[in-house]
Amino acid sequence: MPLDTLPLSVFIIARDEADRVTCTIESVRAWADEIIVVDSGSTDNTVALCRELGARTEFREWSGYGEQKCYAESLCCNDWVLNLDADEELSAELQSEIRALWSKDEPACVAYRLPFLDVHPWQNKGHLWTVHNHPIRLYRRSFGHYNPSPVHDFVHIENGSVGELKGIVLHRTFRSLEHHVQKLNKYSSAQADDLFKKGCEPGLWKVLLTPPFAFFVSYIVRREFVNGLDGVISSYLHAFKRFIRLAKAREKFRKEKKSGER
Repeated sequence: MPLDTLPLSVFIIARDEADRVTCTIESVRAWADEIIVVDSGSTDNTVALCRELGARTEFREWSGYGEQKCYAESLCCNDWVLNLDADEELSAELQSEIRALWSKDEPACVAYRLPFLDVHPWQNKGHLWTVHNHPIRLYRRSFGHYNPSPVHDFVHIENGSVGELKGIVLHRTFRSLEHHVQKLNKYSSAQADDLFKKGCEPGLWKVLLTPPFAFFVSYIVRREFVNGLDGVISSYLHAFKRFIRLAKAREKFRKEKKSGER
């Protein structure tokens, strides 16, 4: 391992991400010991491109966000791991901050939260006021691991201190509004399945109040108002996402009851 390379494995899950994964890999390849991409059946040149960029690629059929990340995590050879999705990129500031963690032997904490900045298709870099999500993405596998939930993927730290870094992860989650709606539809279906399996049937007040509350959270709490009319559109889509998962879950419960009455 070169002297300027960190004892750190980066793992990425991907499918049909040839147009975005280059930025992801380029933001870590200069200093990460290894990069692993778990592909779930790309039909474009994602796999070939990742290999050209020096990443190890593996195939695994899609089984949900959490399980896919658990598998990718298990392939890493280092104790320290960093998880990125194929639509995410470390800013130059965050790259320097992560490298500085190893300037005096080992990082002080066993895991670190990273601030995520959503970058909409019409933006070059996003507005810093809209940073609202700080998930754990950099951590030691001997102290934590991904939860295998199909829709709620998060790192569970069993013990040890968790720090927080200041550099930004740029998250280009949607290619267009059309892609936004497609992704929203797919993800809300998975969330509805999860609610159904847990027996969480949405009631009247849940369905009635969730959309306006979700809009308020997006537009005011997450400060989408700084993006003007585009922020209004994004907030309405967020509210719809929260609503349609409940509607889909209710539909499943209604169908179950109907079949039981036959």
